[in-house]
Amino acid sequence: MSTRARLGWIGLGLLAVAGVGVTAAAASGFGFAPAAATPAPAAPETGEVTRGDLIATTTESGELANAGETVLRADGGTLTWLPAAGAVVERGGQLYRVDDAPVVLLVGAMPAYRVLAPGTSGADVRQFEENLAALGYTGFDVDDDYTWATADAVEDWQEALGVDETGTVEPSRIHYAGGSVQVTSVAADVGDAAAGEVLTTASTDRVVQVDLDETDAAYAVVGAVVEVALPDGTTFPATVTSVETVVIPGEDPPMGNGDTTVLRVTATPDDPAAVGAAGGSTAEVAFTAETREGVLSVPVTALLALAEGGYAVEVVRGDGTELVGVETGLFADGRVEVAGAGIAEGDTVVVAS
Repeated sequence: MSTRARLGWIGLGLLAVAGVGVTAAAASGFGFAPAAATPAPAAPETGEVTRGDLIATTTESGELANAGETVLRADGGTLTWLPAAGAVVERGGQLYRVDDAPVVLLVGAMPAYRVLAPGTSGADVRQFEENLAALGYTGFDVDDDYTWATADAVEDWQEALGVDETGTVEPSRIHYAGGSVQVTSVAADVGDAAAGEVLTTASTDRVVQVDLDETDAAYAVVGAVVEVALPDGTTFPATVTSVETVVIPGEDPPMGNGDTTVLRVTATPDDPAAVGAAGGSTAEVAFTAETREGVLSVPVTALLALAEGGYAVEVVRGDGTELVGVETGLFADGRVEVAGAGIAEGDTVVVAS
């Protein structure tokens, strides 16, 4: 090829390159941008293989209420004062008034069943004198004998109550309970004859009750710890203190048709102060269904179902991952027990986002 011809081809090449440059500059000038680079894939979310205890729970609906309801009845006179439902009565306080004289709450297990007067002896005398001393009255010995010294202290007590100072104690004027009580319902009105049911009280101690199917007897174990959740978000631990079999009548009581037998579980809060306000409430009670101690576990979302059956997890190894087959065990709290030769505590596994 001649020199003239080679120069012609070089000139054409330079023009072609210049044309590409002009085209690119024009595209930029008219608002066209070159294609962006493909972004690198985001790093996968991961979780950790840990060793510890897994506890699976089952939750049942129950009720928070006061313990030990008792119906109080009167046997003569006219009701002249009644408390409001929800009122709390302490030792020495009045439960209600008959003929403008109080029926007083005292603490003890033995009911009042006879008149206490000088010369009376017995366990009921000691129980009454223990209460009299607890209320701050002195001058007598706390024992089984109701003496004239006891009667003098009783007169002081009666004066403080604003009643006749007889020195004797009528059983209708005192009521024994295990401690402070809360009035849960009132069945009469002021002015009614003091005959029959007046009001119902219960202990200020709170309990949680749950009715379980008989098939759930494994959860109904005295001494077992449960977790209680109230509608207001309060949670607290409680311990099962009693389990009893209860028959709930059906629609045809005489024939027993439709009767349901349940296990009524009563649990007492470990810290009564944690329960909060008085009154009834629904409650969700979590029973321990199964416990596995010292096992390896991964987040449930790390499990991969294999086409041939079984499960695997994707374990991070260096810059890549390795699919490792595992055997699964207990599922609890968003984690699952795993076992396998290729997985160990501290490993990092890929989880589904």
